[in-house]
Amino acid sequence: MTIIIPAQAHRQLFQEVNETPQNNDPDDELDITYKYPQALGEGHYRRVELRQSLLLEIESYQRHDNLIIQSIDRPHPLEFWFMLSGQWRESSLWAVNETETGQYGFFGSGMAVRGEDEFLQGRQLLVGVHLEPELLQSFIGNSSGELPKALQHLTRSPQQPYHFRSNVMTPMMQYYVQRILHCPYQGIIKRTYLESKVLELLALLLEQEAEIQMGSRTPKPLKLGTLERILYARDLLLQQIDNPPSTAELARLVKLNEYALKRGFLQVFGKPLFTYLHDYRLEQARQLLETGNMKVSEVAQKIGFASRNYFAAAFRKKFGINPKQYLMQHKHS
Repeated sequence: MTIIIPAQAHRQLFQEVNETPQNNDPDDELDITYKYPQALGEGHYRRVELRQSLLLEIESYQRHDNLIIQSIDRPHPLEFWFMLSGQWRESSLWAVNETETGQYGFFGSGMAVRGEDEFLQGRQLLVGVHLEPELLQSFIGNSSGELPKALQHLTRSPQQPYHFRSNVMTPMMQYYVQRILHCPYQGIIKRTYLESKVLELLALLLEQEAEIQMGSRTPKPLKLGTLERILYARDLLLQQIDNPPSTAELARLVKLNEYALKRGFLQVFGKPLFTYLHDYRLEQARQLLETGNMKVSEVAQKIGFASRNYFAAAFRKKFGINPKQYLMQHKHS
């Protein structure tokens, strides 16, 4: 079963069950724990404000069902998170982004358009950090606050789409995340300890991001066997466009680990797995509409869009015309 809920209603559920949030540390009033709404599952959300512009979050949930949160256009913060358990996928007009168990997601600041955030049923354990762009600029910017050229894409205006990258957590990242989860201190010492680990993680991410932007992490050519598995994965994905397998399932079917599959797919096709699928779905929709034999709602369902409104917006974004108008044009041609 999948629960679909608007972002505002999701926040309202949290507020209703957390009229009096629990203070996690008696010596720190800025370390608060919120219960997860029982209508959605069990668990808690912990929020530690390390300083005014630096926020640490720990989400530990057991969801009863798959959850889709529908969001509206909004400014997106500069943030990063580490997914120790679970899977997240964001579908918007611009892209399809995702992180899975063992991966991190690195988000720049900017604009996030309306879309859907999907979380799978089951266990989710996530450690996340939000920071203001001004704080990042104060850490690594020059005297004018300007970031190094290789990192300037991380801070964009509210009118520009935010940058996103996901990748596999390195052993050092895993080490610092575990130190955060098992912090042995309380009060001011705890806050200092947690902030130091957060900044260590930020440094690792920035180092990796700069290397990627400067081209010093050039991917090696794929071996023939790996290339064949990547092509097979593409075929399996397109055979089930209305209900595609997860990345984990696809990797199992083609006998690759998830990291090798995602990296190889991007290298071969120039797009992440589900961005490729998203674009393919829309092209299939265009061809189906040209036949004039199906309604817009039927086309949307056939290619795997649960929401007709989201399908219409995505189609308009790609082709510059509403699907209904496109259908009528070809009916009269």
